[in-house]
Amino acid sequence: MPVWQRMLEESGFVDVRIGPKCDCFAGAGGEKNARAFEVYGYPFLAHKPE
Repeated sequence: MPVWQRMLEESGFVDVRIGPKCDCFAGAGGEKNARAFEVYGYPFLAHKPE
């Protein structure tokens, strides 16, 4: 289980779905640092039970 999924589930979320990595720093001031440290964003979908 990916760390992201475990973190969300431990926060009380269920039905966690995590999408592919995306480049959310393209064109940003910190783009060079993001590339150096391989930082990406990940879309996710989850909900908390009622």
